[in-house]
This record gives sequence, C-alpha cells and structure tokens, in this order.
Amino acid sequence: MRISTKGRYALRVMIDLAEHDDGGLTSLKDVAARQEISAKYLEQIVGLLSKAGLLRSSRGPQGGYRLARTPEEYTVGAILRLTEGNLAPVACLEDQKNACERCDCCPTLDFWTGLYAVINDYIDRFTLADLVRSEREKTARRGRKTDERQRHSDC
Repeated sequence: MRISTKGRYALRVMIDLAEHDDGGLTSLKDVAARQEISAKYLEQIVGLLSKAGLLRSSRGPQGGYRLARTPEEYTVGAILRLTEGNLAPVACLEDQKNACERCDCCPTLDFWTGLYAVINDYIDRFTLADLVRSEREKTARRGRKTDERQRHSDC
C-alpha cells in the first residue's frame, strides 16, 4: 500500500484549513503558497473534498474554502479512503465478500486480513485535530530550540 500524492496533499490541505480557521474562508491561493503545492492540482483535490461534504466553498473574489465540521470530526482514515479508495493491502480484501477462489485454503489470508485491520485501526485512530496539535507542538519545540541556540550564541 502506498498513499498517493493526492492523499498526502488532501491531508495537508485539511490540516492547513484547520490551522488557519478564523471562521471565514481561506483562499486556495493562500493554501497553495503555504503548502508549496500547485494551485491547479489543489483545485482537483478540494473539488473532491467539497463534493464529499468535507469542505464548504464559495466562489468569487471573497471566495475560498473552510472545513465543513470541526477538526475533531474528521479521521485521517476517512480522508485517505476518499482520496485513495480502499486501502486493502491485497485485492482479495477490497470487497465486503472475499471473491477469491482460494480464500478457503489461502495460507496468507489471515496475515493480510490482520495487516488490513492494523492499517484501518491506525488511520482511524487519528483525527485532523490530532495532526494539527502534533504540528503545533513540533513548531513550538523548534521555536524553543531556536531561542536556546540564540541565547547560547550570545554568550
């Protein structure tokens, strides 16, 4: 399983909108600049996110995007499944019912089923709010390290 650029960028857009939420709309141009992603490519991604109801949008000079719900209400799993489709590690687990003719005698099916469960449990454990919080903590730590280096360089 490999997460595509679309999936990674969708998460980045959602995190960016959560971080910069002031109650209004955020322009795609601003998100693209902050995330260093092509605005043209982001248009495709936010179109998908909007159509699925994850984002609210408005057109025009004052237009832009914002989250449709609070960051706590979005799981990473929901965002990735929307952009990536099924995240099953093998084709025989992609449908509700395993249609593989060897499923009754497959020596690896239990392994793949277990891996799929771990993947789903992990990505569903984290919300957009968790990722925003983690990023803010990292930014704060980097700031403290920079302040510390500057204090020591003044000596």
